[in-house]
Amino acid sequence: MLGPTAHTDSFARDNLPPFALWPALRLDGFDYPDHLNAAVEMTDRLVEAGLGDHVALIGNGRARTYKELSDWTNRLANALVSDFGVKPGNRVLIRSANNPAMVACWLAATKAGAVVVNTMPMLRAGELGAIVDKAQITHALCDTRLMDEMAICAKASKHLRTVVGFDGTANHDAELDRAALSKPVKFEAVQTGRDDVALLGFTSGTTGQPKATMHFHRDLLIIADGYAREVLNVTPDDVFVGSPPLAFTFGLGGLAIFPLRFGATACLLENASPPNMIEIIQKYRATVCFTAPTAYRVMLKAMDEGADLSSLRAAVSAGETLPGPVYEEWMEKTGKPMLDGIGATEMLHIFISNRFGDSFPACTGRPVTGYEARIVGPDMETLPDGEIGRLAVRGPTGCRYLADEERQKAYVRDGWNLTGDSFWRDENGYFHFAARSDDMIISSGYNIAGPEVEAALLAHDDVLECAVVGAPDDERGQIVEAHVVLAKGATADAVTIKRLQDHVKATIAPYKYPRRVVFTDTLPKTATGKIQRFRLREDD
Repeated sequence: MLGPTAHTDSFARDNLPPFALWPALRLDGFDYPDHLNAAVEMTDRLVEAGLGDHVALIGNGRARTYKELSDWTNRLANALVSDFGVKPGNRVLIRSANNPAMVACWLAATKAGAVVVNTMPMLRAGELGAIVDKAQITHALCDTRLMDEMAICAKASKHLRTVVGFDGTANHDAELDRAALSKPVKFEAVQTGRDDVALLGFTSGTTGQPKATMHFHRDLLIIADGYAREVLNVTPDDVFVGSPPLAFTFGLGGLAIFPLRFGATACLLENASPPNMIEIIQKYRATVCFTAPTAYRVMLKAMDEGADLSSLRAAVSAGETLPGPVYEEWMEKTGKPMLDGIGATEMLHIFISNRFGDSFPACTGRPVTGYEARIVGPDMETLPDGEIGRLAVRGPTGCRYLADEERQKAYVRDGWNLTGDSFWRDENGYFHFAARSDDMIISSGYNIAGPEVEAALLAHDDVLECAVVGAPDDERGQIVEAHVVLAKGATADAVTIKRLQDHVKATIAPYKYPRRVVFTDTLPKTATGKIQRFRLREDD
């Protein structure tokens, strides 16, 4: 049974999957009161605990204490409610790169009882529109530097009625900022229920059609009170840095929820390139880093050239497979293990991980406390150790898709979450990644749906047919590789490759573009005309 709700807009609760399709939830040890507002627990509560003068956020050249963050988010929440009509349960989209203002907007909207949808700054109007339609989003808060695509989306939307600009720099010079400046620093946060939806995490899936995972206020605290407390042992002395976008639940957890739950500091970078992260780690003596193996490879080279990354006590790797040699070289250079782990948007964050003093190369580790995992066959039977099968997991968090019973039935079977990953378990109970179970391309930690890239390519006049696969790459894990049959009159040359790449970048988020384009006369197909992508992968 769900606990009490404070939502006057009941859309989110109305569109939860039927209870019969939910995964089994193991909530022992995660006890929260009936009424819980996660944003209050990550701001005001830290001030009450005496950490008001401790630095909470660093970004865009400015540091902000917990007292400043509490006051800032309360002013913003007052403005959202009184000036812009946000009601408890309304869906509020936030469009921004990683910066303190985005975190403040997320916390403020959460305090106001909204259901927040954080989005990637690279998304185009069409991609934003699909999200707005799926979640019936009423309000959007947008960094004014990213307003163009948001405005196009809003113009075409039947749901989105209010778009408000905020200043993603440190200048507070935008509509939302100006409205908030005159508001009091006290705000009576909405007494949301612990089972009220606080966050919709969008993930594209292999079809490219957006699906939304639904996470409660309690879930936001569970990932901190579970993984971050047990595996990372976060303290107020920690300084977090990393590359994943806050729009991804991996980034929101690692760069906002985890530090703010424990009174630590988060350093946020709008451009989290490896050189920029290396600079920030050295400048602020960062202790915990979240990024993909691609970036850790660059850090290893930087250490050879004199970079001092000795302050890092935890290097968390997720988003793509951590190669054994990278783990071993990191261990050799730093004397500290890399903490490989696996999470999923559906599960909110990491549920299997290595630990300090209990980690091995080419090994994902053991389940985080509260979770259990097993390797299953086609009929959900448990497979013997050493045999590759599908990873099934259950714990205090789990998959709940917004208004999508078919996908819910596919992801949850017999109370277990099927993550779409193939794993095997060794005789000591450690889990090892084998492969993705689907056609998702994972490149530098980004999930890219091949069919979405194909659709973008097919919209170009030069393309007759195409198929997109993930090709192995030493630096990125995988890259997007497009096999293209050209239309009559088009030339198979470098100019055409560049033209097609630029077209994809302009049509969908630029990181999804094909880094390799292979021209071919025909694509391998079945007798019924279905493209055999596995044969293209075999050719690699």
